[in-house]
Amino acid sequence: MLCIALVFIMHLGFAGVEAGFTQTKNTVNILFKNTLTPAIGLISYFFIGFSLMFPGFTSEASGWFGFAGFGLKDILGADYNPGFTYWTAFLFQGMFAATAATIVSGAVAERIKISSYFIFTIVFVGIVYPLIGSWQWGEGALYKMGFYDFAGSTIVHSVGGWGALAGA
Repeated sequence: MLCIALVFIMHLGFAGVEAGFTQTKNTVNILFKNTLTPAIGLISYFFIGFSLMFPGFTSEASGWFGFAGFGLKDILGADYNPGFTYWTAFLFQGMFAATAATIVSGAVAERIKISSYFIFTIVFVGIVYPLIGSWQWGEGALYKMGFYDFAGSTIVHSVGGWGALAGA
């Protein structure tokens, strides 16, 4: 839970960096966008993203696409990590999903309407990021190939970076 709080507080830093690198007239827009990104992200991650990221791939599944259904379910099971509930896993992964969307926020600052950005955030955090994250963290195709992701460096930053490139 402490790590979740720290990742949430990072969004304040992202807002400060973006506001510092943009024109003064856009400061309110930037702060509003960075405040709502975690909120919108967690909602879309709740409804579809978590079930896409942790679909419960079987050993014979290809591991490229899986879906455990809408809403938040205990799809990780008690074996996942004793003392680490699926609610904690949901919040932790949801914060990082929102962080990946915030990478895009910085790249498109002053270049996109706020309504378009929020639609993008819903799709990105609800579908794109969890689908790619499932390939490693959901024990999908990359996991089966022996891929290592060190502390989210590939999944969070690479997916966020590719989304930023597409948005910019």
